[in-house]
Amino acid sequence: MFRSLRKWCFGTVVMVLWVGTFSANAQEPAETPAIDGGALFSSKCATCHHPFKDGTGPKLSGVRAQWEENAAPGMIYQWIKNWEVAAASDPYAKSVSAKKPTSMDKFGDITNDQIDAILTWVDSQVEDSGGAQNGGSQSVSTQEEGSNALWYILGAIFLIVILALGNVVRQLRRATGGETSEGLSYFEEFRAWAWRNLRYTLIGSVILAFALLVALFQTLYRVGVVEGYQPSQPIEFPHSVHAGINGIDCKYCHNSVEKSKSAGIPTVNVCMNCHKQINGQDDQVAKIQKIYDAAGWDPDAQTYSGKTGPIVWNKVHVLPDHVYFNHSQHVTVGGIDCKQCHGDMTKMEGTAMIQPVAELNKIEGNIQLTRPTLTMGWCIECHGETEVTQITGASYNGSSYYDEIHRRLLNGDRSLYEKYLKDNKVTVRELGGWECSKCHY
Repeated sequence: MFRSLRKWCFGTVVMVLWVGTFSANAQEPAETPAIDGGALFSSKCATCHHPFKDGTGPKLSGVRAQWEENAAPGMIYQWIKNWEVAAASDPYAKSVSAKKPTSMDKFGDITNDQIDAILTWVDSQVEDSGGAQNGGSQSVSTQEEGSNALWYILGAIFLIVILALGNVVRQLRRATGGETSEGLSYFEEFRAWAWRNLRYTLIGSVILAFALLVALFQTLYRVGVVEGYQPSQPIEFPHSVHAGINGIDCKYCHNSVEKSKSAGIPTVNVCMNCHKQINGQDDQVAKIQKIYDAAGWDPDAQTYSGKTGPIVWNKVHVLPDHVYFNHSQHVTVGGIDCKQCHGDMTKMEGTAMIQPVAELNKIEGNIQLTRPTLTMGWCIECHGETEVTQITGASYNGSSYYDEIHRRLLNGDRSLYEKYLKDNKVTVRELGGWECSKCHY
């Protein structure tokens, strides 16, 4: 190949394009991506656990080997999903439950593969000289930065190799008495070669331009996609206990959802309505104590001390500043149930997260959508497919605007609304749900 400059240059272009395409594809998740143990650790474990030091929970480095050696096969999975069941059936699990005054949360929705991914990630961490890794997120970031640095290094190596081999070819041509390029710079020599081989130059340029455009759009399509985001919270609130086992209505805590654009975060006083009397079981005392500290409540004296403190929750569903979303419009007028957008919270062991669209599609009665959750495409697709069957209690300046429009559309004023009645249904889009000013300031 190196005896022919034409073949050598063409092979180099193909190799560079292949490496660039592989790099772009390596960052693009496949249809069935590998489970990210580091991300799962950050979202589910890092609040209480650390890879290399004890905290609220014990350190996790080497914990899988300990369970495999002392407990029944597969018992670690049961422990993570429901520690009480594991402690009741295995002596080692029972001994572990007695080591800490606080007990672990239950993760009934986690799979064995996800547990394996978390433990594999933990075992792969290396403790630095200054102490342990920072709860997982720092190590994940370091891995990503290291991966990017690797590609930069490979790119530099390829460039050096190309320049070196180019010089070798020049020297060989001179030594064999072939066509020389004495006095020409690399750029001038390449330009001369490009004009002599214009067809290959054009083909390579088109391929390179196409590859760059694909990489650009793949990057842009990932901007703002936040599916699976579940930040840690100051209190690990188990929705499955409150909304599931105890059957508390979502609107009791998020009491502004029917009359405000925001669903609202319950104040500590709302928590105290129940927790004045409910102190919790042994595994819940530490969590409830945080509520008492915020409210200034002394459970022993049954009095308020007057010394209160804030509970700083981390916002989960963060919309851009130019986007307007109104909960009351969707819940009161549209009749949408909370689980249609937030998932089945009666089964959520922890706090809220941005549910992937694949999980929302499993909710009974949900329209099957394809765009990532909380993106504009997701909203547009839902508005275009959701049929409006009944609007009650909605009015516009007292004139029942929506009721009248709905009546006309369904009852056949075809001279005005024939285009809306072709599919024999009225969608949110046909009531103005695709107007830009509805959602953007």
